[in-house]
Amino acid sequence: MLTFIGLGLYDEKDITVKGLEAVRKADIVYVEFYTSHLMGTTIDALEGLFGKKINVLSREDVEQAPEWLSQAKEKNMVFLTGGDAMVATTHIDLRLRARDMGIDTAIIHAPSISSAVSGLSGLQNYRFGKSTTIPFPYERKNKVIVSEAPYDVIKMNQKNNLHTLVFLDIIDQEKRFMDIGTAISILSGLEERRGEGVLVNMLGVGIARAGSESPVVHADYLPELKKYDFGAPLHILIIPAQLHFIEAEALVKLCGAPSEIMK
Repeated sequence: MLTFIGLGLYDEKDITVKGLEAVRKADIVYVEFYTSHLMGTTIDALEGLFGKKINVLSREDVEQAPEWLSQAKEKNMVFLTGGDAMVATTHIDLRLRARDMGIDTAIIHAPSISSAVSGLSGLQNYRFGKSTTIPFPYERKNKVIVSEAPYDVIKMNQKNNLHTLVFLDIIDQEKRFMDIGTAISILSGLEERRGEGVLVNMLGVGIARAGSESPVVHADYLPELKKYDFGAPLHILIIPAQLHFIEAEALVKLCGAPSEIMK
């Protein structure tokens, strides 16, 4: 049996009671932190609360799965992830592979950033379009490669009057977490290269440490938002579409946006 369990947004206390009970009954516990990361806790703290040894899997471990996954044929295994258990495509793929191996699966959900951003910002959840991720630029053959996919997703969502949730890259092995300022610089570079005016006079909403006792949420035009100090990771960025008047009021009163957006 393989049970996928979400750990929630920030620390070891975000897991649901149902999830905690399932972990404590498990024979084997695995976790991955490359799709998300709980910044408010450690493996030691998780093991202390759960009363279980936790085995950390790398991206390669998860993608190559069968060797460790086969243990779930005979034992009660849980697979832990930050956020909700099934938001990442890689987790759905893992569940499908388990099913192909004849392993029964179950899911225990937990708080997800995909829903938390609406509550923290006041933006209506049904108005979000396709989400995207800004990866760190990388070098190949002495040339710096910058993905243009985030720009294209924002452009498409703006055309359809939909908000864009922009995830920021995590390189877990190096403990590198992209911040909002870096993300906006990358988008601005793409805007300059493409010259399509998608981000001209664009508003942004930055959120840091969702799920903690003191999350930071701030909204402003992108050049000013880039300068704002959001503090420690994890960060996430929203590019809103045209605002409903309630959304505009929420951004001003809850997120410090310029009052002119309510006009």
